[in-house]
Amino acid sequence: MTELPLALRAMPEVSERVRDLHAQMTLEEKLAQLVGYWLDQGGNVVAPMQGEMAGDQGSTALPEITRNGLGHYTRVYGTRPVDPVERAAWLWDEQRRIKRETRLGIPALVHEECLTGLAAWKAATFPTPLAWGASFDPELVTEMGRLIGESMRELGIHQGLAPVLDVIRDPRWGRVDECIGEDPYLVGTVGTSYVRGMQDAGVHATLKHFVAYSASKAGRNHAPVSAGPREIADVFLPPFEMAVLDGDVRSVMASYNDVDGVPMHSSEEYLTGVLREKWGFDGVVVADYFGVAFLNVMHAIAADRGAAAAAALQAGVDIELPTGDAYLEPLAALVKDGAVPIEVVDRAVLRALRQKEQLGLLEPDVYEDAPPAVVDLDSPAHRDVARRLAEESVVLLANDGVLPLGSWHDAPSRVAVIGPNADRPEALMGCYSFANHVLAHHPGVPAGFEIPSVAEALTAELGGQGGPELVFARGCDVEGDDTSGFADAVAAAESADVAIVVVGDQAGLFGRGTVGEGNDSESLDLPGVQRELVEAVLATGKPVVMVLLTGRPYAIGWALDDASATAGRTPGAVLQSFFPGEEGGTALAGVVSGRVNPSGRLPVSLPRSAGAQPYSYLHPVLGGASEVTSTDSTPVRAFGFGLSYTTFARELVSADPTVEAGGTFSAVVTVTNTGNVAGSDVVQLYGHDVVSSVARPTAQLLGYHRVTLEPGESATVAFDVPTTRFAFTDRTMTRVVEPGDVEVWVGAHAADSVVRVVAEGIADLNEPNDAPESGAAAAAPAARRVVTITGTAHEVTTADARWVGATVVP
Repeated sequence: MTELPLALRAMPEVSERVRDLHAQMTLEEKLAQLVGYWLDQGGNVVAPMQGEMAGDQGSTALPEITRNGLGHYTRVYGTRPVDPVERAAWLWDEQRRIKRETRLGIPALVHEECLTGLAAWKAATFPTPLAWGASFDPELVTEMGRLIGESMRELGIHQGLAPVLDVIRDPRWGRVDECIGEDPYLVGTVGTSYVRGMQDAGVHATLKHFVAYSASKAGRNHAPVSAGPREIADVFLPPFEMAVLDGDVRSVMASYNDVDGVPMHSSEEYLTGVLREKWGFDGVVVADYFGVAFLNVMHAIAADRGAAAAAALQAGVDIELPTGDAYLEPLAALVKDGAVPIEVVDRAVLRALRQKEQLGLLEPDVYEDAPPAVVDLDSPAHRDVARRLAEESVVLLANDGVLPLGSWHDAPSRVAVIGPNADRPEALMGCYSFANHVLAHHPGVPAGFEIPSVAEALTAELGGQGGPELVFARGCDVEGDDTSGFADAVAAAESADVAIVVVGDQAGLFGRGTVGEGNDSESLDLPGVQRELVEAVLATGKPVVMVLLTGRPYAIGWALDDASATAGRTPGAVLQSFFPGEEGGTALAGVVSGRVNPSGRLPVSLPRSAGAQPYSYLHPVLGGASEVTSTDSTPVRAFGFGLSYTTFARELVSADPTVEAGGTFSAVVTVTNTGNVAGSDVVQLYGHDVVSSVARPTAQLLGYHRVTLEPGESATVAFDVPTTRFAFTDRTMTRVVEPGDVEVWVGAHAADSVVRVVAEGIADLNEPNDAPESGAAAAAPAARRVVTITGTAHEVTTADARWVGATVVP
């Protein structure tokens, strides 16, 4: 049996079966386990520089490609539209062939994209991750993850390339629609819930993109990152840490970016030091597609593919995806020359084999059963979860009483439905949906599942006997400057009692569409002439409901508060929906009619302008608006904002006055539905460290909990808050909880009850401040409670609690 040196960092612990199998392997068989093969790569551009990196794989027969075995099959179902049952039959046969014809008989692991559902033809499409964040409902996201995992497992898929745990810093970045939100705790809790659901179904989840990918300069894809180690530790790492320690995630994907000049695919500091040695992660690290080769061709830190392979493997990238551009011949040559120790290869191979063992791929009877003969990838259970998540994610940004239409004293007799996204199902789905990711390259191929557009859903919701007549007009396209359709849109609005204008994005990749991977934007104005369309409809004087179907938040202050920008008129109501998926049209129609009471909350601040970016609500005093700058970064709607058709009263009833650093304190909140209809509130608990050794945010989300209440009903929510929610990286780069006073309050959103010191020209925000002229800290307002953290500074470890418990008290 081969013995590996103990000095090699983060050597995996494996079973005797894995160690014995490894001991039999030749170098070529080892390397074959560390790479993927992209069966259907040609034609569809669904990865960066895919055309340049494709090579001539397609000309080689599979028996030759897999003669030494194979680590992964890349996107067997997700690269072109293939019938799931037919492809499953092929896959079962192919895996049996690999078992039969290769010396060691190890099947390939199959991975697929699954961010908004399994990215395969005829599979359900769920809301995009920004909508998960807007729902503030981790339990429902767990249900969704489990359903996606079950579909994948049924088709012989073993690993899903999701969720994305990048914390949003700049909405100009095209991949914002793949992200959950701008708050690390929200991202961590919701993302970890997805991991738990998927892995409960027996499929390994993959965290993306490790780490700080979303902090790229100017919101440009793949651009360098200049975040300091404290920002990385306190903002970007916590969601990954939660998914590793609390979700037991089995795979992590390295990110394309460099941080301070060091590409992440070559960062031993993060891929081994933080991920494995600090957190104890014992799964597999995979490369983002072509990420290893990019060390040579994009980052230029490696002279050739062999040097790139050596750097990535040493750093801790175990598996090269989607193909073996660097880990096959180039790496083999270096190992044979003695330039790369075989032990570094062995470490990755052992991890890969252990993963296959965990997935059952080393069992003698694997793939000896029959492939599925009937597959339903969009079952009633899928659609039920898709509908509930879509409904919970719709955010009501403004409403003067025009919504819901069902509350009108005299019901409207005619409704105009206008806009480029009103009657396009594609507008409901994100960048990584199969429809926008793949089917865009296959015009004429149907989606393979039901996805009513907003117009179709409104017809079903409002039409019928006794309902209003609906008239339709496109008005303009999502992109371009053609206004020739405005006249029809204006005529439709003038003929109606109310106009519903549906605007926003088209998701796509690398210049195809307005948002998505590679579709970064210099502007945060609505694309094309969509604002002009809304203004033309507003000019009719008819009540207007503006519906945004987008993958990023746009600067729409003109439609919310700044009537001077629209000749004194703004829409009567504004609804924000982040790509709500196959049931999104139905969900929005329900909100418009009043059948559904909106309860979504913004998972990301609604920006004032592109020039105010990057922005995060997690800013210290000098990160916000003040008298020392002529610019204003204050968002037009804050993180956590969302209106309802009812009203809620919230009160922080009590909070423990003291708690030892490293301990947990209790905060009790009552919330009452003070309106006339049932509704759901997201109870948001915020905090602020009054004095700390480094600048800290003026407000941060501590915990949250969704409650549903009948009119007049109250609920008491007890939060158990670990003091680690106030942890940060101190001046010695140690993550600690410092002793001292912290303030705790319940707010409707992040800007609710925010108070700042007025001193040295720093302006007040939102509320009067009672601070004395000397500039001493203001006393906490009545809505806040002061909790004193006692003792000495507590150094945070992986054994500390990370989650806030929330319980509805009977």
